[in-house]
Amino acid sequence: MIERIQPAGSPAPTVPLSPATRAGGFVFVSGQVATDDGGGIYIGDFSREVASALDNVEAVLAAAGARLDQVVKVNAYLSNAALFAPFNEVYRTRFGAAPPARTTVVVDFGHPDVRVEIEAIAYIG
Repeated sequence: MIERIQPAGSPAPTVPLSPATRAGGFVFVSGQVATDDGGGIYIGDFSREVASALDNVEAVLAAAGARLDQVVKVNAYLSNAALFAPFNEVYRTRFGAAPPARTTVVVDFGHPDVRVEIEAIAYIG
């Protein structure tokens, strides 16, 4: 069974995607960016951007019945290689000593305000 997840109270995506899909024992979270209180793209301190993107991943996971500690794989996208160190600092605080598998790449988002996007796969059994 495949279930599309749309967190309650969050705006519908403006592009054709589901925030998450639950299939079998897995939850696949679409890429999440940093958002401000109004739901727009957050622009500012990069550490806050990473924390916000991870908050959004966590919120989508929760809507699917999953937690951050169940994440088995993360794909992270950064707009600049110079952002790896500050990204890792925030990421480490959220995933601790036993982080999931991860791929991190530098990409051109085509949007000047987006510097980080994070997607995740969680195993819920």
